[in-house]
Amino acid sequence: MKTLFIPARQKNLELELSQSQIKKLPKKLLLLYSIQYQDLATSIKSQLKTHNIKIQKTQQVLGCSKIKTSSPVLLISTGKFHALNLYLQTPELYILEGKTIKKIPKEEIEQLKIQRKTALIKFLSANNIGILVSTKPGQQNLNLALKLKQKIEKKYKNEKQVFIFISNNIDINQFENFNIDSWINTACSGLIVDKPTIINYNELPKL
Repeated sequence: MKTLFIPARQKNLELELSQSQIKKLPKKLLLLYSIQYQDLATSIKSQLKTHNIKIQKTQQVLGCSKIKTSSPVLLISTGKFHALNLYLQTPELYILEGKTIKKIPKEEIEQLKIQRKTALIKFLSANNIGILVSTKPGQQNLNLALKLKQKIEKKYKNEKQVFIFISNNIDINQFENFNIDSWINTACSGLIVDKPTIINYNELPKL
């Protein structure tokens, strides 16, 4: 089946940031946005440049994007889906909410780190492990899942049983129907937003 991807963008977005809001930002940063706010991001970029803020990079992000940066980030998006994925990838995260720039507090980031540690402990103590595989284009990692299954079974021998679950739409509400102690996600890493006890494959200890 052929798939046609059409970007949906917000129209008539005009926003002039006040000087007091711009002063909240560091002097250099990455400007990230979800696709519907691309036009707004272009406008914000121009405004920041006039206030001598260096934009190191401008980039669209998804809930599963990996940016690998040591620089602060300003995110133009809605909700926490994109933001949570960036919490552990940048030292400082700023979000544009309406006309206000908000810095994500360190306490919130630390809370997420604790959740990720809990997910790892859950994996280490698990007997039955489920590996989640999506069939969606761009998220399909069946070969990776098969390799993970092989590596886990080899390292932990008879201590852990590993099962692969393949679906186009991963429904976390169905998890309780299976006798699985820990779920490993090979699809969109943003899935941990809805189910923090899931562990993303790149969070696993060396196998």
